[in-house]
Amino acid sequence: MSKPSPRDLTVIKKGYVTPNMLRVTLGGDGMKDFPNDQESAYVKLMFPIEGDDKGRVLRRTYTVRHDRMTDHGREIDIDFVMHGAGDDGDNDHDHGGPASNWAVNCQPGDVITIGGPGPKKLVDPTADWFLIVGDMTALPAVSVNLETLPDDARGYAVIEVRSEADMQDLKKPDNITIEWVINPRPGERNTVLSDVVKRLPWHEGGRLSVWAACEFTSMRALRSYFREDRGLGKDDLYISSYWKLGMNEDTHKVIKSEDAKKAA
Repeated sequence: MSKPSPRDLTVIKKGYVTPNMLRVTLGGDGMKDFPNDQESAYVKLMFPIEGDDKGRVLRRTYTVRHDRMTDHGREIDIDFVMHGAGDDGDNDHDHGGPASNWAVNCQPGDVITIGGPGPKKLVDPTADWFLIVGDMTALPAVSVNLETLPDDARGYAVIEVRSEADMQDLKKPDNITIEWVINPRPGERNTVLSDVVKRLPWHEGGRLSVWAACEFTSMRALRSYFREDRGLGKDDLYISSYWKLGMNEDTHKVIKSEDAKKAA
């Protein structure tokens, strides 16, 4: 199946969801043939490389948080983690890199080229109980996962945020308990998520489905726990690194691929 052609979308509005999460709403004529129901799918934001006469672009990966039809046409929301200047990370978390800088400075009417959407990665809704784990880069996808769970779903969501003010009011089934984890130095204190997950009471019986996404080192600690300590197989576990401290998306993509081959 061929990849969707890049399209130009227009900035409709933007605003802060929490002190460290900025939401940009995109729409316009480029949404007319955008596939339906793309919440939690990923898109690639494209930024021209200044001074490059070959027309190359930087691509930064972001999750579709909302996808809706309005009186003015189709719109999607993209959430950007704002951690200030620093290293250029990826997927919803680029620390002062091209994507977050663009989000801070864009204005209604501005145009951005995007690629995708790419496939959704969601927790298995047929499982008996659920464990969803993520940091702020994964919060858009975590939120969609919680919204799409069956009403009678039970389990946990463990979510790392930078401050208490970054805790969002998330829609979820009554029997899913959210454990908020405060980490003002994401990527530096990289066992925060795994430490909390390891302390959770394990439900007796039934099949567990795990969905987890976070910083690379934190992801490896979680993966080791789920696979080696809990014996989960690939059918019951989706786990991914969305970024790595000190690396941009291009470099992270290389080490992520190498790590996946070793862990297969």
